[in-house]
Amino acid sequence: MKILVLVLCVSVVCLATPPPPKDFGTGLRKLKMSDKILLERQKNILRLFKNINQICSCKDELQIATTYSIEERSSDYTNSQVVKQFLTFYKQGLLPRDRIFSVLNEVHLKQAITLFKLFYYAKDWDTFYKTAVWARNHVNAGMFVYSLSVAMVFRADTYGLVVPAIYEVLPMAFFSSEVVQEAEVFKQKLKDSNEMQRHTIVSNYSGYYLNLHPEQSMSYYTEDIGLNAFYYYCNVYYPFWMDGEEFKLKNDRRGEQYYYLYQQLLARYYLERLSNDFGEIDMVYWDEPVKTGYYPSLTYPNGLEFPSRPNFAKLSEYFYNYGQSWSFKSRYGYSYTLVKDYERRIRDIIDWGYIPTKDGKQIELYTPEGFDILGNIIESNPCSPNTKYFGPLQIYARHLLGYAPQSLNNLDVAPSALEHFETASRDPVFYQFYKRIVLLFQRYKTNLPPYSYKEMSFPGVKVEKIDVDRLTTYFDYFDTDATNMVYLTPEELEKENVQIRVRQQRLNHKPFSFRINVNSETAQDAVVRVYLGPKYDEFGRKINMQENRLNFMELDQFIWQLKAGKNTIERNSRQFYWHIPDRTSYRDIYKKVLGALTDGEEVQLDASEAFYGFPNRLLLPKGKPNGQVFQMYVIVNPYKAPSFQQKKQETDYYFHRIGTGNNYVDNYAFGYPFDRLIDEYNFYVPNSAFKDVVIYHKSLDEVNSSQAQNEP
Repeated sequence: MKILVLVLCVSVVCLATPPPPKDFGTGLRKLKMSDKILLERQKNILRLFKNINQICSCKDELQIATTYSIEERSSDYTNSQVVKQFLTFYKQGLLPRDRIFSVLNEVHLKQAITLFKLFYYAKDWDTFYKTAVWARNHVNAGMFVYSLSVAMVFRADTYGLVVPAIYEVLPMAFFSSEVVQEAEVFKQKLKDSNEMQRHTIVSNYSGYYLNLHPEQSMSYYTEDIGLNAFYYYCNVYYPFWMDGEEFKLKNDRRGEQYYYLYQQLLARYYLERLSNDFGEIDMVYWDEPVKTGYYPSLTYPNGLEFPSRPNFAKLSEYFYNYGQSWSFKSRYGYSYTLVKDYERRIRDIIDWGYIPTKDGKQIELYTPEGFDILGNIIESNPCSPNTKYFGPLQIYARHLLGYAPQSLNNLDVAPSALEHFETASRDPVFYQFYKRIVLLFQRYKTNLPPYSYKEMSFPGVKVEKIDVDRLTTYFDYFDTDATNMVYLTPEELEKENVQIRVRQQRLNHKPFSFRINVNSETAQDAVVRVYLGPKYDEFGRKINMQENRLNFMELDQFIWQLKAGKNTIERNSRQFYWHIPDRTSYRDIYKKVLGALTDGEEVQLDASEAFYGFPNRLLLPKGKPNGQVFQMYVIVNPYKAPSFQQKKQETDYYFHRIGTGNNYVDNYAFGYPFDRLIDEYNFYVPNSAFKDVVIYHKSLDEVNSSQAQNEP
């Protein structure tokens, strides 16, 4: 899932990108003692995310939190209206620290946006940091983490600073309640000691012991902490509520990226389904019971369990409002009607070809910008030309499908897994709902003509051959620092001598390379796209390309300078720009930063630590022990400059600022050439080629054995 912009996404979801580095680490930043100010800032940011459900105990932070006054320092913010609005919320009563926060709750969202803007409009680092320290002790923990994370993406002075992985900050959203219970028992048995006290909990996934539905057997993939964190960060870097003009998201083809994120997530999910002998992704139907139940096995920090959904769950307003007054107490109780209304209106404008605006005018939909506008409408972000008529379909759908109970007020809520970005992709219905969304987009695309031979071809260029190394996947153990699960005493926080780790088996693959032999009549710039897709369905039947086109996930995309004559393009799986390695733990980063500050040690971190991307370890579907056939597709096209890119880059970071238009390399449609219907007479051009590849799934012992090492 390469994402680029909002998408995020990923190789799987990958959008276009600048020429990637040769390997992980090419974008490394080395922070030395001369970077002391930056190192101090990094240290302070890391401390803000430590033990987030407790009041900070560091003396310097406590001093700031108890003495700093936003009202008295209101002149230190560049937007006075934001300060007034936040103070109004604060005096009226913000969401308490110990309540459950959901960014998809309308009241919570308004408060979170105001807090974000308070951080964003702080005039300098000192004001920003003191505001964050104050908020750390005075606002809801979940709201603080979300708003601060978004602010750090968009502020110039925090650009490039590393935030701890969200699964370490909020581990209870990623690990089952039995893990939490074992962590609590360990903590209760601890004795006062100056020695390091560690405990490792071996954890499995919900499908291991609660197979409510056959789909839950794929929980090793849907509940992978890297996948869940990736989706969370997609929505941190491209918030659905953020104004595209004010924060320049409109420069990043925001609406189109929204489509591509979900199309690629679905493609990757389908490949994994095939590895488990599942077939097509089901789709939810509003008038039929949802046959796929889900039991999250998660617990909130306040002890409340995440709501579950039974098999064959009925969807109706009568169910959601049963026993309550039919007043306008909450629009969420009317989600069933709202999702049907919003979806019908979107289908109508796709068929009409124009969009009614708020002022009664009409906007043509079938224009070069039309698909991007459609994406803004479906996401219902502020770039939409009519957010009132085309409301937040996905918000009400998540509430409806998540089967969360109706709350009596906006403080005491119990959102479902679908109503948090960090947990949504765990639920199989997440994919079933977004299949509906992707098909809405495709309703538009099917009204466009297939790409012609001229649009597909690259005169004078031919892909002669594709070679790919043996593809092997396996499960290996991964440790996560989950100390934030438990309450630590002030003494334990000061000594930092308690550590709880969760050990899970996660899907991984052996690094591989591919080589593309290309013949070009002239020297010229080209863009290379590489996709991986299925060849056969779950019954072993070859899938027709017209039906198969949306099942291809993008592995890589890069600019290449072709020389006249023969060219050999070689890429390693570690080079794929939008796929990132496993994150360094908070504890290790913090030690490195302290070492640099106290002993002059060199800090060296992969640049992706401060960005987001699809987990490289999930690059390949699991495959099968005796091998499973997939197909790789390569197409080489002429380079077309993006319609907008900000030329100035403030730093030499590995990645570009959001809103600059620099995180994609060309002006082709995302997903090209699979985004439109296929005319098979024009599709198979000389500058493209397919290659059958076989993915083998082996045990870790087999991978490490000398026999496996010697396999071709």
